[in-house]
Amino acid sequence: MTLFCQLLIFVLIFQHIGFLILEVFLWNKSVGRKIFRMDQQQANATQKLALNQGVYNGFLAAGLIWSLLHTQAETAIQIAIFFSICIVVAGIVGGLSVNKRIFFIQGIPAMLTVICLLL
Repeated sequence: MTLFCQLLIFVLIFQHIGFLILEVFLWNKSVGRKIFRMDQQQANATQKLALNQGVYNGFLAAGLIWSLLHTQAETAIQIAIFFSICIVVAGIVGGLSVNKRIFFIQGIPAMLTVICLLL
């Protein structure tokens, strides 16, 4: 795995740890409401859904960390491709169902990572 691919994976890891923090810990706080453009009532009503999303984002980050720590290069690349494709799909679904920005923030970096890993 090239250094550039590893850097792209780090970007995805930091994004998804950030998403985890926002969705699990900051959803009802002013910063979370501002980022997700919600009032307090909306935040309260969707808090459990956000917690669930945040945990899934943590799993994606954990999978990518695993890919960087794996000692067999070919397996590490396969793990990274799998989790990056999961993020691409999540970015597409989020972009279509919630806000187009999600595709650009989440989907495009993951697509670039998949391409890098396949080359």
